[in-house]
Amino acid sequence: MTSQPGPKPIYVLNGPNLNLLGSREPEVYGRDTLKDVETACVDRAKALGKTIIFRQTNAEGQLVDWLHEARDKACAVVLNAGAYTHTSIALHDAIKSLEIPVIETHLSNPASREPFRHVSTISAVAKGVISGFGLTSYVLAVEAAARLAADPAS
Repeated sequence: MTSQPGPKPIYVLNGPNLNLLGSREPEVYGRDTLKDVETACVDRAKALGKTIIFRQTNAEGQLVDWLHEARDKACAVVLNAGAYTHTSIALHDAIKSLEIPVIETHLSNPASREPFRHVSTISAVAKGVISGFGLTSYVLAVEAAARLAADPAS
């Protein structure tokens, strides 16, 4: 694959059920919609001189395909894999193949929830994890991704 001209964007990739934000378990995930999350990410990236490619899917294979695409087309990835965080070896392997930083993010704090959410199959291959701050988790993840893309040693 050839890389695109100009500065590479930050990919913000969202997994299953995140399309239901704002209405699904608002006591856990808050009332912000996925569109609100996208707007916050775009605004923060713009302030940092970056652009965002923002996507959501309920299909595990689609997330893998987007991670493969990011290899050449993105400077970093912010990933909320939703429930696939706890089950997907395929996402683990796709992230491991990347040479760009991947920031795992979550609206809630998985460690404070059900025991099956305490284990992440992707944390070990992500550069870092930001969770528990609602929409602000994404804003912090975009900032971290932008900084890491500019200076991978940071």
